[in-house]
Amino acid sequence: MGKFRDSVDIRALRFAVGFPALLALAFVVCAFLLRTDVPDPMAVQWSDAGPAGFAPFPAFVTFGGLIIAVVGWLVLGQAVPLSRPAVMRRLMMGIGLSLSLFVTTVLAAVLVGQAGIADVREARVDLTVLALGSGAALPLGVVMGFVFKADERWSVDDERALQEALALETDPELAADSVRLWVHARSSVFVMLGVASLFPAALLSIAVPWLGALLVALAVLAAAFLFARVIVDRSGLRVFAAGFVRVMEVPASAISSATPAVVRAADYGGWGYRHHGGTTAMLVSSGPAVVVNRADGKKLAVSGGSADSAERVAAVLSRVAARARGEKRPPQP
Repeated sequence: MGKFRDSVDIRALRFAVGFPALLALAFVVCAFLLRTDVPDPMAVQWSDAGPAGFAPFPAFVTFGGLIIAVVGWLVLGQAVPLSRPAVMRRLMMGIGLSLSLFVTTVLAAVLVGQAGIADVREARVDLTVLALGSGAALPLGVVMGFVFKADERWSVDDERALQEALALETDPELAADSVRLWVHARSSVFVMLGVASLFPAALLSIAVPWLGALLVALAVLAAAFLFARVIVDRSGLRVFAAGFVRVMEVPASAISSATPAVVRAADYGGWGYRHHGGTTAMLVSSGPAVVVNRADGKKLAVSGGSADSAERVAAVLSRVAARARGEKRPPQP
């Protein structure tokens, strides 16, 4: 519901829904006031010889009211989304108002043109009502297009951006306490996966196509989990396998220390997400990593990409952990 309110102009939405509904209701009320003066059925279609189509009075009033409401909702509704250009929203608001009034004018001209006649074959469209109503509909639509304020409104995204800017203004070191990093296995690993899966899959697909497709799908899944997204900020450490599956989340206050290290994946159970010897690891390859000691005695290991990025992640984790514990921040490297 919050996202919907942030994506539409609420005042324009109220008008787009309420105005056609009230206009249709006014037409229905006025039609029933003239109920005793108009024939039943009523003429609704004309040819050169006169009335050629007829409809019962209740059907004429019901469908007339629905046409007014639906036309207004469809056109005025185009001015509601905030994502559309301001000029387009102004234009659709003006057109919607004019079109709603014009449709009402046509129906009113048909209704008034048949008031007071004894024979439905004498029915006509009241040109005076049609001219006055059409003449008023056009300028009112132009006025609405000019007075409607279609400026962009303050949204939740704007509020979030403001809060981030204020936080950065009051604490300039906030930007330094954030790292977002993608790590992945070496290219040779992906080549090995491709060779080990695509060739057998091609052979299997000749006899059992679904088995070959399954083998390829498993290889793609395995390759995806040799990618990881590492996020470090003042809230702590978060690691996402394949970029979206959260496998680690350590609050800053729960971190005792963080140090860069060069590790062998085999010492931690292999590549990927592992639990080995009391240590939780998310390693996409052997090499630079960050070893995190938790305050509860547990240990974590996360691939750090390059040696420089591993040192940066360890330094930021040390800073945010010290901040969370209320200690003096260690100097930046």
